Amino acid sequence: MAETARLLPDLDDPVTAPFWKAARAHELRFQKCARCSYVRWPPSPVCPNCLEPGGEWTQMSGTGTIWSFGIYDHVYDPSLRGAIPYNVTLVELDEGPRLITNLVGVELDAIRIGMRVTPVFEAVSDAVTLVKFRPLADGQ
Repeated sequence: MAETARLLPDLDDPVTAPFWKAARAHELRFQKCARCSYVRWPPSPVCPNCLEPGGEWTQMSGTGTIWSFGIYDHVYDPSLRGAIPYNVTLVELDEGPRLITNLVGVELDAIRIGMRVTPVFEAVSDAVTLVKFRPLADGQ
């Protein structure tokens, strides 16, 4: 049976394209409202906090904590068959937004809620770089 192609983001989507462009440059950027300074994810044309249109794509520190996680040991997407088991992790950035991602560089049984993390960038094609996280040394 042939391996199914991995699903990748739409780089031409005008709402999310700035995020993917920043990731390719190894930067983590989110929209920040010019009126109320609310940092939001997912991106949107209007601030959900004050309804101001627009938002500046602002570089984040990237550090955060694990808010939640799950370990997948069943194949839900055929393109991930070789990755089983893997984690799906919800990281809460120090700036506020939460991002669904994967934690790398740690054994699955060592993942803990509240663990401090920092971003790493994984190029999966010439055009697409995914944002993942790894634990910070000594919980910095």
